[in-house]
Amino acid sequence: MRVNDTVTTRARRAQIITAAIDTIAELGYGNASFARIANRAGISSTRLISYHFRDKAELVLAVVDAVLAEAAEHMGKRLRAAGDRHPDLLAAYIESNLEFIAEHPTAIRAVIEIAGNARTDDGTPILRDEQADAPIERLITLFREGQETGEFRAFDPAVMAVTLRAAIDAAAGRPHLDPHAYAAELVALFTRATRKDNA
Repeated sequence: MRVNDTVTTRARRAQIITAAIDTIAELGYGNASFARIANRAGISSTRLISYHFRDKAELVLAVVDAVLAEAAEHMGKRLRAAGDRHPDLLAAYIESNLEFIAEHPTAIRAVIEIAGNARTDDGTPILRDEQADAPIERLITLFREGQETGEFRAFDPAVMAVTLRAAIDAAAGRPHLDPHAYAAELVALFTRATRKDNA
């Protein structure tokens, strides 16, 4: 961080990040200029954004980090309450993830817009590999651990993780889906796909 990490600084950064989320979700990444973000944040000058964020790339990375951190906190509570059984952890992962998507549609739209459109001048995606891959890696670990304990059948954890992630991410583009019904279907589907008696 380029400035002192004071309460006021953190509050201002959070205000800018929230305004950036709303602006990107509504207007798209390409139209989310500092001027429009400043206007939505109710601040007088884009210099206040530049004081906290070196450029647009740094701001959108902060947006993604903020949304992922909030999602991790939301899902973490459900996962901790699920206990130690991997089938229960899998169900909690699916349900809590879809709950977060349903309850934070603007933030999810902003992250999808950033992932699909945010590029550097040479065309490199701004979203870091570790940000994009982290949810898949967590699922791979969950599946591998479930196989090690004998709760899941033998399958390729990476293939199953990518497939489940794609199914969850597809819900983000369909805001009219019932998240609870969708989650129940995914839990049933992936329980059948992973359980030991399928071998």
